Amino acid sequence: MSRIRLAAPVYKGTLAVHIIATGAWIGIDVVMGVLVFTAMSTVDSAVRMLCLQVLQLVTVWPMLASGAVSLLSGLLLGLGTKYGIVRYWWVLIKLILNLVLMVLVFFSLRPGVAEVAKTGIVGDMVFPPIVSTSTLLFAAFISVYKPWGRIRRRRL
Repeated sequence: MSRIRLAAPVYKGTLAVHIIATGAWIGIDVVMGVLVFTAMSTVDSAVRMLCLQVLQLVTVWPMLASGAVSLLSGLLLGLGTKYGIVRYWWVLIKLILNLVLMVLVFFSLRPGVAEVAKTGIVGDMVFPPIVSTSTLLFAAFISVYKPWGRIRRRRL
């Protein structure tokens, strides 16, 4: 498949959108962590319930929106640059991580946050901000260092 060539202003704009969307996703994860750890550490039940209700408002849909923008801008960058979508390991791994995180947010975090906001019991909610933030920081790291080289194609 031949790639399209992005004009410099389009490339820079798309790259900026990609970086901003991913940074927003990391920021939402940090806010999620602050809310969860505050809810866990407070003895005031009103503060705990407020944190968990705010958690429901500021996490799932903003995460999905920033994840979708990151995914779409990443696909456009992959199609419009020499890196491609499945030409280099680091690009493919970033794509897979994005898709896995978005699926987890929709199918696991969304119902979990709704339940926590209703019951006030934090439970295992400590893990999503840790796992997601670590995964996104790893994706940012491999974007800079571009490890592992090209994916080799089999000769038929």
